[in-house]
Amino acid sequence: MIKKGIILAGGMGTRMSPLTKAVNKQLLPIYDKPLIFYPLSILMLAGIRDVLIIVNKGQVNQFKNILPIKNNLGIKITYKEQKKPNGLPEAFIIGENFINNQNVALVLGDNFFYGQSLTKTLKKCVQLKNGAKIFLHPVKNPSLYGIATQNKKSKIIKIVEKPKNSKSNLAVTGLYFFDKNVVKLSKQLKPSKRGELEITDLINKYLKKNKLNAELIGRGGTWLDTGTMNDFYSTSNYVSAIENRQGLKIACLEEIAYNYNWIGKKEIINSINFYGNCEYSKYLKSII
Repeated sequence: MIKKGIILAGGMGTRMSPLTKAVNKQLLPIYDKPLIFYPLSILMLAGIRDVLIIVNKGQVNQFKNILPIKNNLGIKITYKEQKKPNGLPEAFIIGENFINNQNVALVLGDNFFYGQSLTKTLKKCVQLKNGAKIFLHPVKNPSLYGIATQNKKSKIIKIVEKPKNSKSNLAVTGLYFFDKNVVKLSKQLKPSKRGELEITDLINKYLKKNKLNAELIGRGGTWLDTGTMNDFYSTSNYVSAIENRQGLKIACLEEIAYNYNWIGKKEIINSINFYGNCEYSKYLKSII
């Protein structure tokens, strides 16, 4: 069972400069919450309570302001710095001591996931014993993503990074579950032409050993990548529409922890006092 999760919240965020000159992209708002709340909520929904957040050099204190090590969420948060972006698999090399020869989940800090059956799927994925599991999502422009091709039995037969002409439209999202071999395999990778370790190369190592499986986020589920300012606005509008229609919050971390019996009313009240007089605090009051 996977009990550890990593959020890769580094990267330069150059496409969103000058905002990211002042603050890490994952701390910018998606509607009423910082972006980092959304990937963290995915790990928490999966039942993962031991989390490593990898951030840019010199930015740990920015994150601790909103997600302190001593938190009211009933989870353990550890921070590590990434000196410079060297590719997604570097997260496992940086987090080697944290992983401690155990299976681990990775979610990218700028990815957004939502869907009615998502929690059930996540709880199934943390039962992983061997190999790797990835999440796929259909996209309109396959040439912008790593694309997986499946056979008639829905078995992945190849993954290609940003193919020019692809019959498949199934993009590999930023949510992954790996067995304990992921650190060793990441260390075996060589930088690509752009000078980074590629997650596609890591996944292909599992594919070659016939140890790769996938979950499809189909209709009714949503995956959004917040790589640009327009992506931020689109995702914020999506969250706003759902929350204001339903009266429920997406990625309310305290609500997840409370529903899982990780925290009680005391911690909810502590969070209300921490956030102050705001709509988020009013929502927290409504759940206790």
